[in-house]
This record gives sequence, structure tokens and C-alpha cells, in this order.
Amino acid sequence: MAERNFEVSRLPGFATTAIIVFIILYLPIITLMVYSFNGGASIALWEGFSLRWYEIAWNNDAVKSATMRSLTIAAAASVISTVLASMAALGTTRRDKFKGQTVIYVLINQPLMVPEIVTAVALLIFFAAVKVATGYQGLGYLIAAHSAFCIPFAYLPIRARLEGMDLTLEVAASDLYASSWQTFTNVTLPLLMPGVLAGAMLAFVISLDDVIITEFVKSGGQDTLPTYMLGQLRRAITPEVNAISTALLGLTVVMLTAFFLLTRKKN
Repeated sequence: MAERNFEVSRLPGFATTAIIVFIILYLPIITLMVYSFNGGASIALWEGFSLRWYEIAWNNDAVKSATMRSLTIAAAASVISTVLASMAALGTTRRDKFKGQTVIYVLINQPLMVPEIVTAVALLIFFAAVKVATGYQGLGYLIAAHSAFCIPFAYLPIRARLEGMDLTLEVAASDLYASSWQTFTNVTLPLLMPGVLAGAMLAFVISLDDVIITEFVKSGGQDTLPTYMLGQLRRAITPEVNAISTALLGLTVVMLTAFFLLTRKKN
């Protein structure tokens, strides 16, 4: 008798369950996208196709200011967190195993395991003390907070890339009398670059979408695009929020698609 391999797709109800899951996940998003093109002011009553709310959002100075602030913070946090994550990944993979390595791994990934609200409150208390001591009220606090929160998101793809890299070329470079810096810049870094770029883009997306930490750390007049949208929802819900959300979703999808293309394995 021919042996049959187990396939989860053969289980009874698999297709039905999969369809239900996809509907639950994506129907609200599709609804939001559709109503971003609603010509009327209602978010529940369709009144015809229009780009009116995209035009309103585009001409809204508050939206422009919040968008530029979000992009600035996300770009800075992405660079800082990626550099630190790369150093941490190199320090935990390109060496022999040592005592406490697991503890270090847990500490690096702590923001992923602790509820974000806990991290936000801790940063609020810490930065409040710093603000009192220094008097500084700028965006540096948001950049620092986002950088700290994004480190594990950048660390994971970089570490995964390093663990999949063979040491042969690096050993060969050392045998040819290359210094540690020459080996890193000419061999390790070029091979590691897809992981670095993937980590940077993932950190950028996480920072761009963050609400909780931003809401706790920001000072007056430092709204990012997500916190601006939250403020608008507290006042009055209009399709302008749908339009902004759809644009933000589009940017996130582009970034995550690039992340997938950079990290997928080639045959």
C-alpha cells in the first residue's frame, strides 16, 4: 500500500476555516479602503465615488506636519536601532558560546515579551526625570524611545542572516592577513546587507505605526500621524481618517513587501 503523507489541508473543514479567518482579518481593512473613496461625510453610508477626502488630507497642514514628523522619527529610529541591532547580532553570533548568552538574548528581545504599555509607562517616568533635569523638550525623546523599542525587530532578521552565513569566507580573509575591520567591511557586511536592510525597513514600519509609546512620551505639539488620527477619532470620525489610514496602509505594505523580497531564500 502506498504511503500517504500527512497534509493539514486534507483535514475536514480546513478550507472553510481558512476562508473565515481571512474574512475576519481583511474585511474590516477592505471596508476602510472602500469608504476612503466615499463622496459623503458619513463613514457608514455610501454616497458615491470621490477622491475628496484624499484631497482634504493632502491640503491639511496638520496632516502634513504630523506625516513629516512621523517620517523623521521613523527614519532616525530605524538607523539607530539597526546599527545597535547589528552590533548586538555580531556580538552574540560571531563568537563561541558563553555563559549568559541566553540572558542577553532575552534582554535584547525584552520589548517583544513585555506589554507595550509597560514599556511606555517606564519611558514616560524616565524621560520625565530627564526633562526636569535638562529642560529639553525636543523630538530626541521620541527618537530614543522608538529606537529602543525597534531594536529587537531589527535584531531578529539580522541575527537570522548571520546564523545562515558560512564562516568560510571570513576565515579565508583572516588567513590572507586581512584585519578584523577589513574582513568585516569587505566580507561580512556585504553578505549581511540583505538582513540589515530588512531589519531597517521592519524597524521603520514599526516606528511609523506606533501609537502607545508615542502617546506617552511625546510633548505638546509633537503629534505623529498615528496619534493625530487617534485625536481625530476622539473628536469626529470622517472619511479623512479612512483616507489617511489607507495611505499609511499602502506605505506599510510596500515596506513589508520589500522586507519579504530581501529576506526570502533563493534556491
